[in-house]
Amino acid sequence: MSVTLDEKDLNKLIVIGDRILIKPKVPQSKTKSGLYLPPGVSENEKVAIGYVLKVGPGYPIPSVTDVDEPWKNRSDEPKYVRLQPREGDQAIYMQSNAIEIEFNKEKYIIVPQSAILILLRDDGLFE
Repeated sequence: MSVTLDEKDLNKLIVIGDRILIKPKVPQSKTKSGLYLPPGVSENEKVAIGYVLKVGPGYPIPSVTDVDEPWKNRSDEPKYVRLQPREGDQAIYMQSNAIEIEFNKEKYIIVPQSAILILLRDDGLFE
């Protein structure tokens, strides 16, 4: 499934819940032995690799109301359990759970945190 969005600014995208926005890494067009692969081969792979661009707020936690303790400050703001991926991480994810979108004529993937198998976190990755 593919969705096309007509907007120029990636910062206007807000990722919801436990979802992660990933920029897929360019697939290999050649095997190690030098054979050229047809374009559809990488789409049939079960796992893929890409860079984490945006991360949702996480899993919502229900608010607890303390009726017995009226002196406590109450907040109506939702609280979340943070997700493990961070912006800039390299992620290996299951393609079966991925949703492909096209934004500003570029391909992006949205996956839930449960579809990510492993992360590579290197602070100097984009330097």
